[in-house]
Amino acid sequence: MGGTMHFPELDRITLDPNVMGGKPCIRGIRVTVGTILGLLASGSTKDEVLDLYPYLEEQDIYAALAYATWRSEEHDLPLKAS
Repeated sequence: MGGTMHFPELDRITLDPNVMGGKPCIRGIRVTVGTILGLLASGSTKDEVLDLYPYLEEQDIYAALAYATWRSEEHDLPLKAS
């Protein structure tokens, strides 16, 4: 197998220091992954999120979930000073 895996849904996530302070956003618009996850976590349905943000697409919600899942598996290791 080897090589790297590519997750197309993550292509919808952008990180730009000039947009929302560099937080992960959906397609460069001012809706953060955290906003979408917060709504879902508080009980909003996918359709309710799409009603609140009509410029979002269903795939954007799945991208936010995929990004959060990917980040939750990452481990930050402190660098040792030489």
